[in-house]
Amino acid sequence: MVVDLRPRHPEKAKKADSVIPRKPKWIRRKKIESAQYYETRRLMRDHDLTTVCEEAACPNIGECWSKRHATMMIMGEVCTRGCSFCNVSTGRPDALDVFEPGRVAAAVKKLGLRHVVITSVDRDDLDDGGADHIAQTIRAVRHQTPDTTIEVLTPDFLGKGGAEQEVFDAAPDVFNHNLETVPHLYPTVRPGARYYTSLRLLDDAKRANPEIFTKSGLMVGLGETLAEVRQVMDDLRAANVDFLTVGQYLQPTPKHHAIDRFWTPEEFAQLENVARSKGFLGVSATPLTRSSFHADEDFATLKHARHRALALNG
Repeated sequence: MVVDLRPRHPEKAKKADSVIPRKPKWIRRKKIESAQYYETRRLMRDHDLTTVCEEAACPNIGECWSKRHATMMIMGEVCTRGCSFCNVSTGRPDALDVFEPGRVAAAVKKLGLRHVVITSVDRDDLDDGGADHIAQTIRAVRHQTPDTTIEVLTPDFLGKGGAEQEVFDAAPDVFNHNLETVPHLYPTVRPGARYYTSLRLLDDAKRANPEIFTKSGLMVGLGETLAEVRQVMDDLRAANVDFLTVGQYLQPTPKHHAIDRFWTPEEFAQLENVARSKGFLGVSATPLTRSSFHADEDFATLKHARHRALALNG
């Protein structure tokens, strides 16, 4: 067994620690480790796959894995970006594994997934940002399990000269890219990204194929205001984004971005009502909402909402 001795977050090593506040009662989750949970974990290990569930320390892993749901994270487990909120390792990634798309497809088949979410680290070291690898994974899953619907949660492909078209051409059922936060927090929360680049990517996905559902997510608790969140909602609707997720930011370590505050369940309900009033086909806004949490149910919501809208419009 090879032990990786690289520091997980070298870019944060000199950052001063901040106190992680105690979670309120509506954030705490009981640990769930059923037989299905362990079976899902075994399948991930047998196929040598990485999951964002583990790498991002998702609070919903017990529930999802107990339902045999897992979000595959492709192109390695080391990211070239150093976002201040993220728990994924940062550094120089290894070379792409050309057999990974096939292993992902095999795991999807064994898990019997009707809907799969495939995400990735940022790969700024690659000429296309990993777009071709993502497209190959979509096609591999579609070949092995043609009835499985596919959602991709992609990087922004910043500076990659339109490489994202490879992903659009592979026609995932859902194209997801998270804005993560409000524009004024980008320099400290997403220093390697650009707000309007991410927004344009979502707009381009919809323009490339109007049949693809588009989706984006925000975290709150980083220092944003309600007015700023409402403006982001307007920006997303101007880009014809179909589905919005909003969840509470949880600080992984004292070196990560400090929590500004915990939004209450009542405030999340307000956010959901505001988002629905702006015309999103679907909204999930709760403290524990994450991009891929209940993604299969979200997809069913999107399909139903589209059919209903088409019926109303004649």
